[in-house]
Amino acid sequence: MLSQEDLRQIAAKGITEAQVEAQLGEFKQGFPFLRLEAAAAVGNGIMAPADDERARYIDAWNAYKAEGKRIVKFVPASGAASRMFKDMFAFLNGDHDAPQTDFEKRYFDNIERFAFYGELNDACLKNEGKDIPTLIAEGCYKAVVANMLEPKGLNYGQLPKGLLLFHKYPEGPRTPLEEHLVEGALYAASGGEAHIHFTVSHEHRELFEKKVSEKCAAYAAKYGIRYDVSFSEQKPSTDTIAANPDNTPFRNEDGSLLFRPGGHGALIQNLNDISADVVFVKNIDNVVPDRLKGDTVDYKQILAGILVTLQARAFGYLRLLDTGDYTHAQLEEMIRFVQRDLCCRKADIKQLEDAELVIYLRKKLNRPMRVCGVVKNVGEPGGGPFLTYNHDGTVSLQILESSQIDKTNEEYMRMFTEGTHFNPVDLVCAVKDYKGQPFNLPDYVDRTTGFISSKSKNGRELKALELPGLWNGAMSDWNTVFVEVPLSTFNPVKTVNDLLREQHQ
Repeated sequence: MLSQEDLRQIAAKGITEAQVEAQLGEFKQGFPFLRLEAAAAVGNGIMAPADDERARYIDAWNAYKAEGKRIVKFVPASGAASRMFKDMFAFLNGDHDAPQTDFEKRYFDNIERFAFYGELNDACLKNEGKDIPTLIAEGCYKAVVANMLEPKGLNYGQLPKGLLLFHKYPEGPRTPLEEHLVEGALYAASGGEAHIHFTVSHEHRELFEKKVSEKCAAYAAKYGIRYDVSFSEQKPSTDTIAANPDNTPFRNEDGSLLFRPGGHGALIQNLNDISADVVFVKNIDNVVPDRLKGDTVDYKQILAGILVTLQARAFGYLRLLDTGDYTHAQLEEMIRFVQRDLCCRKADIKQLEDAELVIYLRKKLNRPMRVCGVVKNVGEPGGGPFLTYNHDGTVSLQILESSQIDKTNEEYMRMFTEGTHFNPVDLVCAVKDYKGQPFNLPDYVDRTTGFISSKSKNGRELKALELPGLWNGAMSDWNTVFVEVPLSTFNPVKTVNDLLREQHQ
């Protein structure tokens, strides 16, 4: 099936023939659905710390930072903004010249409220010889949109979200990249330094680097810190082969194999390359102006405080196990910690002999840990927090996407639709073991949690394979804790008109 030329192409990407054969096998077999016990809820898998506890966790985080630990803020930022402007592309390419849909009308009625208005107005003056109010008065709505989306103007149709102007300030508008620089200073800096890592696409890397070089000094001076900003790109070796509907390899017009990016799950490799004790993970578009950052900063510190508090207990138990000098009562204390605090349960645990129990406890305690903020479900798309069965028979907390759930199972669908919370991608991760050595994160991926989607290329139908998602299957074998955070900490920008929401003004 694979020619010598195919094998050369595969090797050039850093992929093995066996990996390609395995991926083609996954197209044929599909992926199993996950077995669910329940949707997580407050009191059953989701913590909701009281006021005094929140203050204690913030203190714990500040004490941890004072130890000089290396903390990194990890921001997936490679996504293009094209989907943000889907409605405006439709208007630009449509038959009508004046706004007709509610979306189009809202955009033009509020155009002066966008942070990019000044730059867009300059682009219109330069390219059309007229400002935006004049163009609108003359009915030239499409000229305004063309200057926003196309290369002759702001080129927002091709840029990544991280480089668009989101928020207005007296000193000038800010991009999401800049808002993340500010956040890094406010909750992730230690020893006078903030380490921030952006994953970017190759084509936009230079633009990101330019923006950082332009802006970093001002924020460093404002917050009295140093910035260490780094970038990485999704590795070619994480691309996945595309298949025809009959599961044979999909080929380009020139006969070469088609590979596609493996989705955000590929970033587990980038995360694995980060040198850090604690890593914050948050999407590029979930940012707010300074006047609303209070809750975000507080709850990031609370999540981190919970993480380092739980980690300290796990490390203490592992060191005790290393001594070999422990009582059965101490083993029972460890069981309670794993089951109640880390929400990892094993039905037949009481049947294990002490020697087997120690092996089990060591395995469950000595693995990466993440604390995930979850918000009350308000109908936004996204994964939900669930208690699910693992391959070893344990039940633990996982973030699930709808694609991982058997739609024909009425009970599971009820759990999914009636779930009280969902995941806004708000994670704090501990990625070193109790001896200070980094975990090899790919070892903790559940390979059976990828998914297959239908796509097309040049009018030809194809099947695409996505790797286990970064906060789904790629972190399946981590210790996971869910914490309720306020909705005010979740403000994604999915469409350009989301920037008109009060949270972005």
